[in-house]
Amino acid sequence: MTGTDGELTLSTDAGVFAQHGLDKGTSVLLEVMAKHDGAPITPGSFLCDIGCGSGAIALTLAVRYPKCTVYAVDTNQRARDICRENATRNGLGNIVVSAPEEVDPSIRFAAVWSNPPIRIGKSALHDLLELWLARLDTGGTAYLVVNKNLGADSLSEWMTGLSYPTTRLASRNGFRVLEVKAQS
Repeated sequence: MTGTDGELTLSTDAGVFAQHGLDKGTSVLLEVMAKHDGAPITPGSFLCDIGCGSGAIALTLAVRYPKCTVYAVDTNQRARDICRENATRNGLGNIVVSAPEEVDPSIRFAAVWSNPPIRIGKSALHDLLELWLARLDTGGTAYLVVNKNLGADSLSEWMTGLSYPTTRLASRNGFRVLEVKAQS
């Protein structure tokens, strides 16, 4: 897999999202974000990958922002173990792999990048996004990749309705990359 600034080596396993390699949605997100500057991220900021799986997004963030701390968050213990192994294999010491409840609730994130777990159901997804979007720092931005056939546009409208201004940053290969701004 190619990271934003070089090659990354990742392994995965059964029981982890995208166990056969980089999934299409994550690939779209990483391709779009490689070309998108976005708001500058201050060194020392906290960044987050929600539903990190084997860590493709978290590792890319860690390479792109080496002076920031990246939280790789997943409910799946096996995914967390693999993500941790991948971070070590790639020499990335700025990644903290955690279960959601282990992340200090006072931490605010300058950026969240995620291929959120759409298939957990609408209600659970809304709860998850409300929790993590509320943790965006002032001026923070979330970038989410969502399959357009799995509700990307209605999700965008829902987040905007919660006062998280959401725009479509890109549309590619059946996926939307949504840019979600922190509430002001």
